[in-house]
Amino acid sequence: MLPLDRKLAIDQLDRKLQKLAVLNDFDVPPKGWIYAIRTALNMSLTQLARRINKTVPSTREIEEREEHKNITIKKLMEVGESLDLRFVYGFIPKEQTIKKMIEKRALEVAEDLVMRTSHSMKLEEQENSPERIAQAIKDRAESLQIEMPKFLWD
Repeated sequence: MLPLDRKLAIDQLDRKLQKLAVLNDFDVPPKGWIYAIRTALNMSLTQLARRINKTVPSTREIEEREEHKNITIKKLMEVGESLDLRFVYGFIPKEQTIKKMIEKRALEVAEDLVMRTSHSMKLEEQENSPERIAQAIKDRAESLQIEMPKFLWD
């Protein structure tokens, strides 16, 4: 069993991330949020520049940096604040939860470890049955999930 503090941290994080799951199929506008919001508001580049206290070329550069994913979180927060918007960011696990992400990785690592051992045993003519190998992978994956060794993420 996972140490209580780690299990609690994973459970709490999964609950927070679950709220973001609705955004899983959500795409950022092609030219970025700043451009999309500015044009939806029918705001000129000059007007935005005044709001963020920058020159027009600097404001255009900010929009371009966002479009090319080369903008800082700090800058996005500043622009959001000037437009009376709250900037939010986060991550959405591809595996739905952190717990499932750990399970998947533990299974991958366990399979690699067991298959390497199995290969050595095969060379020594002590090969295990496919059923025994499958059970060993399952057991090792469960053990890895409990121990959560650092090498799990190598």
